[in-house]
Amino acid sequence: MKGKHRVIVQNNRLHYEFEIRRNITVILGDSAMGKTTLINMLRQAENLGASSGIDVICDVPCRVLEGQNWKLILESASGNIFFTDEENAFINTEEFADAIQGSDNYFVLITRENLYYLPYSVEEIYGLHSSGYKGNII
Repeated sequence: MKGKHRVIVQNNRLHYEFEIRRNITVILGDSAMGKTTLINMLRQAENLGASSGIDVICDVPCRVLEGQNWKLILESASGNIFFTDEENAFINTEEFADAIQGSDNYFVLITRENLYYLPYSVEEIYGLHSSGYKGNII
């Protein structure tokens, strides 16, 4: 997968909007800034569809990568943007780094930890901040 992808995740209370330009993007943020909320909204939209009340607007599928079957999911997926957070211990492993470097998917990693095995650009480290109901990723 190549190119830029604008991602909008919103419901009637919250709105996240950002652009993904490379295969690995890191989102940082202090506690209570909405990182887990973003992942939860994406998970609900993926699992419940329109009945979730959450709109995910993007030109490619946006999915949450989590759990013990993460590697099987990656092996069968192509052209997605996968979101995962630091609660998934696999993001800090060499095995995960190898798997995503050979993938044509994009990855958004939400963490406060260093990712020693992954080559990501400092230009693709975003911070999360809030202004009212709108969560901005900058």
